[in-house]
Amino acid sequence: MAAITIGCGQITWGQFRQANGEPWPEERVLAEIADAGYAGAPAGPRAGRTAAETMALYVRHGLRPAPGYLSGLFWEPDQRASLLEQARVHGAFAAELGLAELYVAASGFDHLTPRGLTRRQVAGHVAPEDALDGDQYRRFAEVLNEVGAITLGHGVRSCFHNHVGTVIETRDEIDRLLALVDPAVVSLGPDTGHLAWGGADPVAFCRDYADRIRTLHLKDIDASVLRRGQAAGWDYHRFTGEGIFTELGDGDVDFPAILDLLRGAAFSGWAIVETDVTRRPTALESATVSRRYLRTIGV
Repeated sequence: MAAITIGCGQITWGQFRQANGEPWPEERVLAEIADAGYAGAPAGPRAGRTAAETMALYVRHGLRPAPGYLSGLFWEPDQRASLLEQARVHGAFAAELGLAELYVAASGFDHLTPRGLTRRQVAGHVAPEDALDGDQYRRFAEVLNEVGAITLGHGVRSCFHNHVGTVIETRDEIDRLLALVDPAVVSLGPDTGHLAWGGADPVAFCRDYADRIRTLHLKDIDASVLRRGQAAGWDYHRFTGEGIFTELGDGDVDFPAILDLLRGAAFSGWAIVETDVTRRPTALESATVSRRYLRTIGV
């Protein structure tokens, strides 16, 4: 039977600070993720720490390392060499941890569109003229294919990850990029909340691309906030400040349908819960609410 392993991203803890203004230490974050009932948390290369040391840290908290994250300006010619080196580092690190996937995403919040607006400003209400041009798409796909081939050489599949506020946000943009990449070396690691925020139907997307999805982020959004922000032309940060993100089950993403589709496609891998910004009093409460909801729908 296909197995879905539930992890939790550390991002929610980033909005909270200790009394001295410092972020919560990693040990505390991992301990709370374990307390909330998750099997693991994302892990990536960190200066001064080996893969073996990372594994020991996670094991100490009863967690497994989950797929990490690589992002960059794939369409910019001067970024190719750096991205390929990052792919080597991330691929080798993931392989040492026994991981088979790596999230790979565009960045570009400050990328200027032909309208003279940044992608951060048009988040959630992207117009067709905001998209990359044909040459930029081709360069993006070429470098993404190279990154995928490098990580696959380590036994790790690069999984393209969509994200609002970057240059690949809408369903049209995702489809256009995926039509140019080689599915033999680039798989998918979609984000359900960012699909919905970007105007796509997450259920339809997962149905259409089920055979290419190797991992995913489970994220929920409030559709009423989305509609208000689209009408008012909010930027990315205004959306998050107004509560676009919710705990799983509190928003409008149809997780039962998505998970049924994945099971039907014999999906077996990591699903990472994330609430980028919570209105709950603590990150632990946020993570616990989402984990409790997933149990009610059988995962």
